[in-house]
Order: sequence, then structure tokens, then C-alpha cells
Amino acid sequence: MIARLSAGLLAAALLVTGCGGGEQKASTSSAGSTKVGLITKTETNPFFVKMKEGAQTAAKAAGMELLTAAGKFDGDNASQLTAIENMVAAGVKGILITPNDTKAIVPAIKKARDAGVVVIALDTPTDPQDATDALFATDNLKAGELIGEYAKGAMAGKAAKIATLDLAPGITVGQLRHDGFLKGFGIAEGDPSVVCSQDTRGDQAKGQEAMENCLQKAPDINLVYTINEPAALGAYTALKAKGREKDVVIVSVDGGCTGVKAVKSGQIAATSQQYPLKMAEDGVKAVAAFAKGGAKPKGYTDTGVTLITDKAVQGVEAKDTAFGLANCWG
Repeated sequence: MIARLSAGLLAAALLVTGCGGGEQKASTSSAGSTKVGLITKTETNPFFVKMKEGAQTAAKAAGMELLTAAGKFDGDNASQLTAIENMVAAGVKGILITPNDTKAIVPAIKKARDAGVVVIALDTPTDPQDATDALFATDNLKAGELIGEYAKGAMAGKAAKIATLDLAPGITVGQLRHDGFLKGFGIAEGDPSVVCSQDTRGDQAKGQEAMENCLQKAPDINLVYTINEPAALGAYTALKAKGREKDVVIVSVDGGCTGVKAVKSGQIAATSQQYPLKMAEDGVKAVAAFAKGGAKPKGYTDTGVTLITDKAVQGVEAKDTAFGLANCWG
């Protein structure tokens, strides 16, 4: 069993393991080097591909060995739990993780920290947030607030009929973005202007289905908030099928290259851009500093967010899609 393998044998085994969900591979290696782990929600999402790229760059620069793992799907806590256990056994100094289940992963994180491993959350805070040593992430409340403010300005006084296409229950990042949007728009949860809310898990097909459901419930929807750009593009497809794509404002969060191109083409009015490469780079640097005798990283580090649009509204700071494309990922 893995629990009975020596740390050296396990580390060797990890080097030849495939990179499927929950399994580890050494992305950057050096004999006898300090190890750091990166565990993302999935391997296929461009956001996490860029995050892995940032971790690889920073690990190489620091002369560290990077072990990587991912869930098999968004929400796969079991694979992430196994990855933490394996990485601790392999002797990592620190683990960077984007938790799939922000509550269920906490006991495994506590065991890692009790074993002397620094654990840093990237992008998505755990619940509670102080279950990890530190958090390197977008201020997701601010990201939502920015697009809420933008949406309010874009409506130009017109009465809003809002659909919110959210993530899923119990995922902190989704709730923060949703709450931020409402705050930025100037309304509270339960406001009657929100005529439909659906979960999409950030998936384009589910975003389309959710928008279709909302249009059946409230055909006069004129503003759509989406958790991310795949959900936004799904919503656009559903609206276009009804001939409504020109008269509905869609706002989103993420800032991937596909999403910024959708802003440029007019499919999405605006998006809040975040920076996954910086999250991972800063996280690896923090672990490297700790491994060299420095202090443990702690607290929250804001890695930045920028509103991207080519149709700016008064009073809301924004950059255009040229800036967005120069800084996007995916």
C-alpha cells in the first residue's frame, strides 16, 4: 500500500505516474531538489493550464521540483484528497491547491499542515479561509462588483430583468462573484429584478440550457450575469436562437482569451479579468522562500482584477480588449 512506501520510493513512483485526475507527475525535476505540489480542479480548463504554466516557470527559476495533480472533473474532492496525501508522503515543502470542495477538503489540508507542509489556496478560498496558511487569488467579490457596476451603467436607467447563471451550491468563488454582482448593481439577494437564477458549473452547454430555461420563465430578460465566459457563450447561443442576442447585456468574469475575443466581437459586453499565472508564480515563490528558512506565508494576497470592455460606461474604470488580449490566458 502507498502508506507503507518510503518517501523515496513513493517519489520515484510519482515520476512515472500518468497525469490523470488525482495522480501526480513531476513537471519540473532536479535530483535532491525541494518539492512543491500543485493541485488544480481539473487539467483541461485553460485557466488551470495557465496556472500550471506559472507554477512550472516559478519552480524552475527556484530550482524546485514541481509535482502536479488535478481532479477528474470540477467538484472531484476525492482525487484532490488523495493527491494531498501522496504529496505529503513524497516530502513536499508546500502544496498549492484550488479546492474543488471548499469545506470537504479542509480535514486533509489540516493533516498536511500538521505534518509541517505549507498549504496555499489559489483562486478559490477554503471554507473557512484560514484553513490554509495563505490565499493567492483574485478578489472575486470585487470582480463581481466591477461587472455589477458596469451592468448598472450599461442599462442606462432601463428597468432590469436579470438572469444570474451561477456556479453551484457550496463553492465559495461562485458565491463571492454572485454577491459582488448584486452589490455592484445596487440590489440585495431576493430583489425582484432578478427573475431567474440557474446553476451552470461554469460549463458552456449547461449555460445554454440554463439560459433556455430562464427565457421560458421570463422571456423579457434583458441582463445576464454569468459565473464565467463559457457559461456566457452558452447564454449567448440560447439568446441568438431566440433572436434576442442584440438586446440583452451579458456580463461575466474570468478574462480568458476566448472570453476577451467574445467581448471584442460583442457577444459579451464586459468581463472581469483575473490572472491565474500570477497566482501560481507567487505561490511557488512563497513556498521557496519558506523552504529556505523564511517565514510561512500567511493571509490573503490579491493577484488583481481588471474590467475589460470596448464599451466603457461612465464612472467604472476599465481597459479595452487590446489590453485584455495582451494579458489573457487559454
